[in-house]
Formats: sequence, C-alpha cells, structure tokens
Amino acid sequence: MSASTVPAEPLVSPEIVSSIFYGAAVSDALVLLVAEMVAGTPRLTWGNEGAVQLLGYALSDLCALPVSALVPTLRGGEIKLLLRRERSARMSLPVRTASGALVETVVLCTPSPSGRMWTLRLVPAANEQERALRATADAHERRFATLTERSPIPTLLSEQGMRLAHVNDAFCSLTGLQAEQLLGTGWMAVVHPDDLDGVIEQVVAVLGGGDGEAQARLVRDDGTERTTVIRFAHLFTPGVGAGFVGTIEDITDRLAFEARLAHQANHDPLTGLPNRTLLAGHVAGRFRPGSSGLACLFLDLDNFKVVNDSLGHAAGDELLVEVAARLRATVRPGDLVARFGGDEFVVICEGVDEADAVTLAERIGAALARPLRLGGVDVRPHASVGVTVQTAEHTDAEELIRDCDIAMYQAKAGGKGRITVLDQQARAEARDKLRLVTELRQAIEDRAITLLYQPIFSTADGTPVAVESLARWQHAERGAISPATFVALAEDSGLISGLGLLVLDETCRQLAEWDAALGVSAPGRANVNVSALQLDGNLAQQVADALARHGLHASRLSVEITESALMKDPASAREVLTELRALGVQLAIDDFGTGYSSLAYLRHLPVDCLKVDRSFVAELADGHTEIASAVIALAKNLGLSTVAEGVETAEQAAELARLGAGFLQGFRLAQPMTGAATAAWFADRVR
Repeated sequence: MSASTVPAEPLVSPEIVSSIFYGAAVSDALVLLVAEMVAGTPRLTWGNEGAVQLLGYALSDLCALPVSALVPTLRGGEIKLLLRRERSARMSLPVRTASGALVETVVLCTPSPSGRMWTLRLVPAANEQERALRATADAHERRFATLTERSPIPTLLSEQGMRLAHVNDAFCSLTGLQAEQLLGTGWMAVVHPDDLDGVIEQVVAVLGGGDGEAQARLVRDDGTERTTVIRFAHLFTPGVGAGFVGTIEDITDRLAFEARLAHQANHDPLTGLPNRTLLAGHVAGRFRPGSSGLACLFLDLDNFKVVNDSLGHAAGDELLVEVAARLRATVRPGDLVARFGGDEFVVICEGVDEADAVTLAERIGAALARPLRLGGVDVRPHASVGVTVQTAEHTDAEELIRDCDIAMYQAKAGGKGRITVLDQQARAEARDKLRLVTELRQAIEDRAITLLYQPIFSTADGTPVAVESLARWQHAERGAISPATFVALAEDSGLISGLGLLVLDETCRQLAEWDAALGVSAPGRANVNVSALQLDGNLAQQVADALARHGLHASRLSVEITESALMKDPASAREVLTELRALGVQLAIDDFGTGYSSLAYLRHLPVDCLKVDRSFVAELADGHTEIASAVIALAKNLGLSTVAEGVETAEQAAELARLGAGFLQGFRLAQPMTGAATAAWFADRVR
C-alpha cells in the first residue's frame, strides 16, 4: 500500500475519553488511586469506588493517606522504585487496609507525562499459587532492574530488529524522555537526523552478528544535544530472533574539554589570538612554492616597555588586548591575526600584492594610533611594521615569516612607527648573519674557538706576572672573524653562555698544562673576560666547577667585567661579584672610564683592579695624560691596582709607569700567543 493510501489514524473524541475516565472512576472492578508529592511526601490524592471497597477507607480518609501507609513493606528509598518518573513499575506487594489487614496485590504504577503524579492500579492476587508465581517474577524483575535500569550506563535492549523492548533509567535521563516514549522505534526519534543513517547501518550489521559502534548526537526533549558513542552487541533470543544490546557513552563534556585544550594549545591566553604554533600551520597550509599572493605583515609595538615600566604590567596587558581587538577589526575577513610573542603580532593575507599589503599596513597603523586611556594616561599606540609578499625566492612558509621579521627590524631601525617592505640587501645580510650564527654554534660545540694569551707586565721590575685570555675564531671560509663581531653575535643569539664557558674551561685547562710543563715559571694568573649576559646566579658556580675540574686554586684566575655591564644592574652585579670574591678569584673592571659608572657605587664594589682603556693610553702620544692619570689616581685612592691596556710604544710604557700604573699590557710589550708559544715565551724569560 502506498503512503497516499494509508488511512489516517482516527482521533479519539473528548466524549470517548470522558466515557473511559468515568467508567474507570465508578467501577468497582478496577482499583485505581492517584498519588502526588505533597510537601515533599508522596500521598494519595484520589481514589475510585473500587479502591474504597478494597481498602475500606472513606474517600476523604483515603485521599490524605501517605503512600508509605498503603505499602508498609517498602521502606525509605524503596518507595522511589515504585514511584518512578522515567517508567511504569510493577510490584507484588501487600497493601494495608483500614482495618490493618494486609491484602496481597500486584501494584501497577504509571507516571504522568509531567512526572509529578502517578496512577496506581491494584490487582488483588487470586490464589496462593498465583501469588507465588508473581512473587518469583517480581524477584526476577527487581534483579533485572538492579542490573540494568539502575545502572549509570545508558542501556538499550532489542529482542528483535530495531524495536526496543527495554531502556534503562540512565538512558531516559540522558534523553529527558520516559521509557514508554522510547520503546519500540521511539528511540530513533532522539537520534540527530544527520546521524541516524550511520546508527541504522551499524544496527543492521550487528543484527547479522558481531559488534558495532557509532558516534551520534542525541537530541534531548529540551532541544539540547549530547554527543555520544553507541556500542552495539549482537543478542539472540530463542523463539524470538536477532536483536541487540546497546550501551551509550556521553562524550559531550570530554569533547568540549579536548576542544578547550586544543584551543589553549593554539591560542594566546591573553588576547585570544592564534599563537605561533597555529600561525605556522596556517601559513604552511597556504604556502605554495613558486606562487605569489601570500603576504605577511610583522608588527612590533613601539615603546611598549615604557608602558609596562611606567604604568605597570596590567596596563601593558590591557594595551595588548586592545591592539589585538583593533587588528581583528581592521583586517579583511579571512585574514589571520596572530600574536607572535610579547608585543609582536603577525597578519597573514591571501590574494594580495605588495601595494595591497602596504595599504593594509597603513590602515592598521591608523587604527592603532587612536588614543587609549591606560592608568589615567592617554596613550597612542604605534607599531613598526615589516611587509613581505611571497616571491619565487621563498622556498618555505617559515622563510616568508622570517623575511617579514627582518623587514620589521628594518622599520624599527629607521626610526619606529614606520612601514618597511623587505629590502633584498637586508634580507641577504640577515640570512648571512643567520648562517654565521649556525656556524658559531657549531664552532663552540666543536671547541673550534681557540684562545690566544697576552702577557701582563709589572711596572715595578718589568716581569710578566699574568696573561689575558683572548678568544679567536678562524672560520674555514671567511678567515679570521673579529672578536667584536662574533662576541656580539653570541650575545644576540643566546650563545654567549656557551662561549663564556668554553673560554673559562680552556683557560683553566691551559693553566694546569703550563703548571705541569713549567712549574714555578708558569704564568701566575690568567684573566678571563665575562659578558654582561653571564652576570647571573650561575657564574660563581661555573667558575668554581672549572677551577675544581682542573685542580687550580682560585687565586690563579681573575675575572674581567666591563664597566657598562656592571652598571646595567648594579645591585645584581654586586651580588655576583661578592660570590666570586668569596671563591677567592680576583676581580677587574675592564675598559674603565668609557662607561657611565657611579663613582660612589664603585667604592662599594668588591673589585681588585681597574683596567685603563686603550683609548686613554693612546692619548698619551699627544700629551693628554689627564684621564689616564685620573683613573690611576682614583684606583690608588680606592686601594685598587691598575692595568693599562694597548701599550704600543716605549714612551707610553714609561709615562704610565711614571703616572703610577701597576701593570702594563700591549703589543709593544708582547703580542697574543698560542698556549704552546706562551709556554716557550715564559720559559725563555725565566732563563
């Protein structure tokens, strides 16, 4: 029969409903009661004529009776097993009459659709055998209810085909529906329409034998959705056929938690923008070698540190959040805005040329420059912006972002608040610098950074009393690279700690080797230079470890630190120097007079020596002795020794001795030498 010829289900008229209700109410063949929750207690609120005759109560007394008085064998929470909101219940129970006698009955309890009242039908047991059979059946049903209906795992049971014969309370709670609404094929109505075919496909497969599993959304009675995994197992009932048992795992909360974790892993927690990880994946997914149209804008906020230092980090965070909001509002739909780190942001655009990218950068600059109130102060944010558009020279996505970073630094170097398109010469220089950093890292790891040693002489008798360790890098292709170049490169790239440790360890090793070869003729002390970036809580322990590793007394080492390094953070520097002094090493301030030290603070630093900078020594040739003389006199007044660097002539040496310098160092006296040459030089001098 086609769908068009199926007869419509007849509607039940109000007269029929009224007739059925009236017949049930006045009949003494049916025993009907209605229970409701009254002030938190289940009570009978209605009964028909059959109930009055069976129980012997007047109707007015019956309608105030607690349910617990009717079924005295159910205690406490057991009444909830009878009055259930999710499904009908059936129990064989004795009910108490008005006279106190107990009548064995089968109690059939059906909840209303609202779940706020229950209809109880009492069927008196006919004879002893029937009561025993019903008691056994009830015992089996209670065990089944304990195992399935009260299980916290939502469960379905079909004895044949798609039609459910049973659902437990957990599944009713999950869907917000009563069992009667879910039995048969009613359960399929709660499966999301888009997922229903997949569920049916799994059920059909399971009915043929085996197991199956489907992820499906269930639509609750209130319209909300829960994402679940339904696992089906084959069930065969003799005489009935193939069915299934289904268990449901609600994974909604787990998926939401995993989504939050994924979002946190790929987004900046302060601004909510994509982070560097998501940025890299976004660009890599859109990068096509040899094509164009993919543009990168790299922004760095100007004077952000001033905001942090003057208004506090909370104001700095507020500024970053506002900048993120303005960027999102300014870019085109589909453009990606990411927080690269700190006060740096990146915008990725598709389908643009260089002119389009610059125009967008200008719009961003104008949007950022609008005044913003922070901590009671009007702030106008500005940014240096580097712009790069993909060209055939870009081989991967990372290279595109790196080039944009280079362009941003070009913009900042040009005076801040600028927009700069990548200059090819700057790109070549930056890439060359990157290669040099890689090669320097390898040279440090391979200990290819070598040391030369320049003797230091006493002006009292002209004897060599110490050496200064000088790092040298002989590049395989570039030749000798100036220490001014590779030390600055090490500081910029985070390699200075490794370089400093190498120089420290090699100097101590060389001292121990000289001791073994020369005995008392060996240099008495070696001076080692320390970068400002090494002045931290680890330095003293690193020095102690190097001395111990090579069996040297601390007095054999002098640590040289530049004046400017000490003045970056005088309090912290003093702590480090105090720790070094406690070890027993000597301390010298290098290049003294070229920085901006406070003489009052200098008096409290635990140092032994001031080194007169070579620029002041060079002035002696022109008769300008004022600064060199002042430094030497200051050291003498503070009880410190002095070493004059860069002595190039005999006249300079004589003048420095006359001014009171204690020690001299320079090409005029001795050039830097290898460790072996230094050993031979000291051996010759002693002879």
